Amino acid sequence: MNTTSHPQTMTGAQAIVASLEALGVTDVFGMPGGAILHTYDPLMNSSLRHILVRHEQGAGHAAEGYALATGRVGVAIVTSGPGATNILTALADANMDSVPMVVISGQVGASLIGTDAFQEADIVGASMPLTKHAFLVTDPQEIPSRIAEAFHIATTGRPGPVLVDITKSAQGSEMTFSWPPTLDLPGYRMPAKPNRKQVRAAARAILEAQAPVLYVGGGAIRANVSADLARLVELTDAPVVTTLTARGAFPDSDRHNLGMPGMHGTVPAVGALQRADLLICLGARFDDRVTGRLDSFAPRARVVHIDIDAAEISKNRVADVPIVGDLAEALPALNDEIAGILVTGDAPDLSGWWRYLDRLSDRYPMGWTQPEDGMMAPQDVISRLSARVGPDAVYVTGVGQHQMWAAQFVDYEYPRHFISSCGLGTMGYCVPAAMGAKVGAPDAVVWAIDGDGSFQMTNQELATCRINDIPIKIALINNSVLGMVRQWQSLFYSKRYSNTTLNPVDGDQVPDFEMLARAYGAASRTVRSIDEVDEAIDWAMSINDRPVLLDFRVSPESMVWPMVAAGVSNDEIRYAKGMAPDWEVED
Repeated sequence: MNTTSHPQTMTGAQAIVASLEALGVTDVFGMPGGAILHTYDPLMNSSLRHILVRHEQGAGHAAEGYALATGRVGVAIVTSGPGATNILTALADANMDSVPMVVISGQVGASLIGTDAFQEADIVGASMPLTKHAFLVTDPQEIPSRIAEAFHIATTGRPGPVLVDITKSAQGSEMTFSWPPTLDLPGYRMPAKPNRKQVRAAARAILEAQAPVLYVGGGAIRANVSADLARLVELTDAPVVTTLTARGAFPDSDRHNLGMPGMHGTVPAVGALQRADLLICLGARFDDRVTGRLDSFAPRARVVHIDIDAAEISKNRVADVPIVGDLAEALPALNDEIAGILVTGDAPDLSGWWRYLDRLSDRYPMGWTQPEDGMMAPQDVISRLSARVGPDAVYVTGVGQHQMWAAQFVDYEYPRHFISSCGLGTMGYCVPAAMGAKVGAPDAVVWAIDGDGSFQMTNQELATCRINDIPIKIALINNSVLGMVRQWQSLFYSKRYSNTTLNPVDGDQVPDFEMLARAYGAASRTVRSIDEVDEAIDWAMSINDRPVLLDFRVSPESMVWPMVAAGVSNDEIRYAKGMAPDWEVED
């Protein structure tokens, strides 16, 4: 954070820009409009790289992708009224997934608030349930403090999005700028250090367990504790399951990683949770997509729950050993406690537990069946993408079947290499989030794995990518339907496909995605045969001066398996073609 010792007279708009510069911001995403125009003028002479998006929702998702790829705050700037309401979806998305983001929105002049002035909307009121906090600024002298407070709130405790709504009159008026400002957050409390007595109790519980499971959530990514997690696994020999937001927190190549739990998790991961005698929950929140029917989830397990947000402890599942605190502090303390106990005692013998889990893994590996319609299996395409591109790339997804296949069939070795909309499930997330990830990690190869339904919600950001030299690569998993909704219609609505067909498979594609991508200045190809896939991926990897789109024409009949239907027990998971696993697998 930069500091300035001499107060300077400037406008509120200049103070906005100076505050962002002082906070170390280098990149912002946004779109100008009347109520934020004062601020866009000094942006021209600032050190900030402003990326002009084509829709404010894109600015918000780009800021999310930037934050998730870098661990830094993503920043977006929008105007009042529709500009601000357009970014509400991204704010809600960031709130659900604990993404540090600050949105600065313009507002009509202070004297016009409440008059239904042109492009007026109560965006603070609208965003309050969707953000960690929201400020309205009418006094230009408050601008540095409010922006500094927004960054502090966004990045401390459980991360999240903060909105700073600044009136046009405050932007245009003069103020005295100095840095750093005074923060005034009397109701904001940081979590205390983890309770040592509870940490000791957790260590004892882990070493006494015969069937423990490390249930790892997105908090492990946010807290940057992958190395500490690896040490915990080394100390305990416990199996690991990683939720959708935690993919990459622990390497897929390690035999301890059983995969993703929950609705579309692996059979070993789901089986391990259901039969565990202890769950060590690290930065996860017992989401319904993981637990299935809550009263039947992990029925014999005690729970150690470590989370930075006290509201999550015992919210859905009672914690027997609750620990409120930052995983970055709690996990090293837990490791040290366990290591200290092991100095004088034997490590737990989990050989029987592992024999059972290994049998599940051997009997029920991830896989797919070839579609009967002769078209490509989307799982095959994504598996080949993973094999050709490798784990050093950053993979960003939209929402739908392709999202689950990307979580299942791409091999993740590192944190911050899987970026997706998880809690809110926002279609249209992929392209702008991939754009933001590439801006934040310009040296990384960024692949956007999107569906044809999700892609059409925000594909205009291809123009942003082309004009701003952001060469993302897009694997379009094009099955001509709204795949996940259609899967539910197939399974639960007697195959009555009401309004889920985007294009007839044997008819003309509307739009022609290859031509659409070219119109946006991207390189593009259509891939119809599995024999073409590897060469097409290599071709896409060879182009780095513009975006690239590969339109993979895949079967609409392919489904995401395994699957736990909503509202049923995880014991009722179905794997390929809906078959039930045998939980009592024998040697």
